[in-house]
Amino acid sequence: MYNPGEEIVQIVDRNNMETEVVPRRIMREQGLIHRASYILVFNEQKELFLQKRTATKDLYPSCWDVAAGGVVLAGESYEESAHRELAEELGVAGVSFTPLFDQYFEEDDNRVWGRIFSCVHNGPFQLQEEEVASGCFMSVSDIFKLSENEDFTPDGIDILRKVAQ
Repeated sequence: MYNPGEEIVQIVDRNNMETEVVPRRIMREQGLIHRASYILVFNEQKELFLQKRTATKDLYPSCWDVAAGGVVLAGESYEESAHRELAEELGVAGVSFTPLFDQYFEEDDNRVWGRIFSCVHNGPFQLQEEEVASGCFMSVSDIFKLSENEDFTPDGIDILRKVAQ
């Protein structure tokens, strides 16, 4: 049986330089800085695909998320991670990404160097039941309104603020 806590992830320092590789559960337990890919999926109407995370996620369970993506595994590039995560979470393969920017985010138990990408895909999606409870396209302005009353992943909403500027 697959256990995401045993995935081997790349650990980095505050300058995004590789330092070691450890199991994901150790990364979470010790709050180690890691890498992650974030993919903003827009449709042709420029609406963003918004995901509701499952209650079993190891970070930000049951929160809304503006991006597909996840932790970069050992030996994997940001781009490889982005393609893998988009295929796993939404069942989308073969799309072109636009790299947007890199950022460091730190809050509580999440310290991460992220590379943010965007792509265009209208669906349909095959949602990964272990990670994504539901999803829908929504305008960016409506997502910001929803975030006033609903819990969102803080790194994701931070990214969306930067993209929307």
